[in-house]
Amino acid sequence: GVHRQVLFTTVGWFVGYYLAKRTEYIYAKLDRELFEYVRQHPEDFKPAEKRKIGELLEDFYPVR
Repeated sequence: GVHRQVLFTTVGWFVGYYLAKRTEYIYAKLDRELFEYVRQHPEDFKPAEKRKIGELLEDFYPVR
C-alpha cells in the first residue's frame, strides 16, 4: 500500500542522493588531478595562437 510507496520513495531518494554526491566527488577528483598535471607540465599546454575568423572558416562557394 501507501507505506511501501513512501518507503521506496525514501530509499530511492537516499540512493539517488548518494550516487549524485559520489559522481560529483569522482569528477572533482579527476579535475584536481588533471589541473595538477597541467600545472606541472606547462610545456605540453602552450596557449594557442589567436587566429582570425577568416582563417577558421572555409571559403564559401555558392552552388546554383
